[in-house]
Amino acid sequence: QVQLVESGGGLVQAGGSLRLSCAASGRTFSSYTMGWFRQAPGKEREFVGYIGLFGFSTYYADSVKGRFTISRDNAKNTASLQMNSLKPEDTAVYYCAAASRATAAIRGYDYWGQGTQVTVSS
Repeated sequence: QVQLVESGGGLVQAGGSLRLSCAASGRTFSSYTMGWFRQAPGKEREFVGYIGLFGFSTYYADSVKGRFTISRDNAKNTASLQMNSLKPEDTAVYYCAAASRATAAIRGYDYWGQGTQVTVSS
């Protein structure tokens, strides 16, 4: 089992930045690809990006590429999502998740956090 807890959400103006964190406990953190997803009101949950086991590989959705950066610290069992140049359409609940392999598919993730709200005002 892996327990995931997100933090760092909040309200920010368009063009601003936020950094989300995901703290993991339980089984070996470095064994999991860490993904970030988001879900806006009335919409399906969508992939944001993921980072590989040791942080050398990342993959992002086109909608956030160049603005968002995922990192991880295996010594501290944490993953982060740095969000820059935020837009109102980035408003959503953001979730971190853990998967046993690198994938952008929601069904590939076995463990999920409870989510943190990000609101971007125009």
